[in-house]
Amino acid sequence: MVRGLGHSAGPCLRQLARKRTATIRSSWAACASRGFCTGTGLSTQVASASSTHAGLQPVDYAPATKPPSARPIDTRKSQLIRTYTSLLRTTPLVLFFQHSNLTAVEWAAVRRELKKALAAVPTPVAMDGTVSMDLSPRVQLQVLRTNMFDVALKIVEFYDPTAAAASALTARTERGPLVHDLSRAAYETLRKTEIPIDSMYAQIEPLMVGPLASLVMPAVSPAHLAAALSVLAPIPGKFPAPTRKKNPGYHDPTCQNGLAKLLLIGGRIEGKVFDQAGVTRVGGIEGGMDGLRAQLVALLQGAGLGITNALEGGSRNLWLTLEGRKSQLEDVPKS
Repeated sequence: MVRGLGHSAGPCLRQLARKRTATIRSSWAACASRGFCTGTGLSTQVASASSTHAGLQPVDYAPATKPPSARPIDTRKSQLIRTYTSLLRTTPLVLFFQHSNLTAVEWAAVRRELKKALAAVPTPVAMDGTVSMDLSPRVQLQVLRTNMFDVALKIVEFYDPTAAAASALTARTERGPLVHDLSRAAYETLRKTEIPIDSMYAQIEPLMVGPLASLVMPAVSPAHLAAALSVLAPIPGKFPAPTRKKNPGYHDPTCQNGLAKLLLIGGRIEGKVFDQAGVTRVGGIEGGMDGLRAQLVALLQGAGLGITNALEGGSRNLWLTLEGRKSQLEDVPKS
């Protein structure tokens, strides 16, 4: 009897289910026609930011910690872009390495030997006698997400927040225009920008291929750069690798396997792109930055001395000519 009731109630239940589905779809359609977003709070902000940008109306409700963005700001990709743009704006020296399937143990061995080599670099003493900041603990070797780093390079070179803030097409809040690195203004700028052939990005783009790692230094120090190259990319006679007797850990098979999978391909120093030869040239500056300053002073002094000699040469020759003529006249007997 119960089974018979179940069979007879089946069509009614299916009809009720179809009505419920139609009701839900109509509700979703009504929300979409009114511009509502049924996602999370973050999705609501992103959708509202897009509609606000299209209508060019102020977004007064946006919190300061989560401004409307062109992409969800809580995702890992968004945070990587923000990290990389900050790194490129604040770090004057970044070296790029291609790596191939290094294990966690190999990465640990390579970082260990790099830390040893950097710790052995003496802390430079400034000309006024004060000790400069020790850069060794702040030098980092980290793996990059190539696609996100490529986007960060474009933002740093081609996106100008000041120009975007002055544009009438930029969405605004009560605290000002939305011109951060993840804003729609930045997205539209990168989408419309044509890459100049002579730009920094055009020079470094061919290097952004495959898995990459970066050596980040907070300051340009040829001494620390030379120590890092002697471990990561040794060159006999210029950046020799540590000997087995001095540093047996460097010749450990795990460390050597990791180093064999690293290849120096170039760097970005003071906003300019350097190839491998340029990086080694910077690391080979004798005496570090003080030595470079001494070379510059000597060059300027030599140029000034040359200009002085050139200016004095004409008057000196004239004086010698007049003195010679005077001597000739004094030697002639008077008639």
